[in-house]
Amino acid sequence: MIVVMQTAAEKEQVEGVEQKLVEMGFAPHRIQGAGRVVIGAVGERKVVFPTGLEVLPGVERVVPIGAPYKLVSREVKEKGSVVGVGDLKVGGSEIVVMAGPCAVESEEQLLTIARLVKAAGAQVLRGGAFKPRSSPYSFQGLELEGLKMLNRAREETGLKIVTEVLNPQEVELIADYTDIIQIGARNMQNFSLLREVGRLKKPVLLKRGLAATLEEWLMAAEYILAEGNFQVILCERGIRTFETSTRSTLDISAIPQAKCMTHLPVVADPCHASGTWKLASPLSRAAIAAGADGLLIEVHHKPSEALCDGPQSLTPEKFSRLLFSLQPVAEAVKRTVCVGKDLSMTGGL
Repeated sequence: MIVVMQTAAEKEQVEGVEQKLVEMGFAPHRIQGAGRVVIGAVGERKVVFPTGLEVLPGVERVVPIGAPYKLVSREVKEKGSVVGVGDLKVGGSEIVVMAGPCAVESEEQLLTIARLVKAAGAQVLRGGAFKPRSSPYSFQGLELEGLKMLNRAREETGLKIVTEVLNPQEVELIADYTDIIQIGARNMQNFSLLREVGRLKKPVLLKRGLAATLEEWLMAAEYILAEGNFQVILCERGIRTFETSTRSTLDISAIPQAKCMTHLPVVADPCHASGTWKLASPLSRAAIAAGADGLLIEVHHKPSEALCDGPQSLTPEKFSRLLFSLQPVAEAVKRTVCVGKDLSMTGGL
């Protein structure tokens, strides 16, 4: 349930309601709205209405929540959340573009790509230092050295960093080097990992699992919010279907549906979904038209030499053209997108 406080409710009244919820066996989560405070009450205890909370000073109304995901639900917060990553806002009017290689391979490779995607208009640099691979013999990432390279790229370019964490023991280490912690599709239901990142006050990018329903995806996000971290960005990255012409199927319908079900921002990863760079641009436009708040794009300056996911990586020139193609779509849905240099006209700088 949620307790909606009156506009003029005093701090002591809010704290009094929270104390009462604790006594009733609930964990209260305070959500500061535009003009009032809403308190989400989470717990296993069955709620019997009326609860007695209705008569407490400062309380406007008490609302039951039917969805199994409580804090994630639009019932808790009608207005969409905006996740702050420093001065960058995910979920606002601007489409946020995260771009970079699947894996950090070397300092030269990473800095080259970082400079190019920054010039093209990207705001966040993506790159894996720890890589979950289907084969134990595939490149697993540079780990700590890769994190240090990401940090150097951030210092030089000013780009924010998003990189993946694989297990709870590495959360604090990776949090020291990144601005956004990514939970990959394979770890969407790694509940120990979700709880651990939930204890941080750092933005989390939560990818949808390969065969996860929207409810399962949102319940995974609930694990993070239940620990006190409301800085969660959902990422639709394609689901496994019977179709074999693409790596996965980008579920475009999941974007507006998720935004109806939850207040969290939603971004799309068209490269992982399709498995080919050729579909990245049209799928990106479709995602923005459907309401996506951002994109996650794989970019490599030498895709044929990439240690992983080369076929789905765009060259910097193709990436810059993709951003230019997004402008009319963004304008049509009353959004903006940052577009820098046309690298195809500058020889890739």
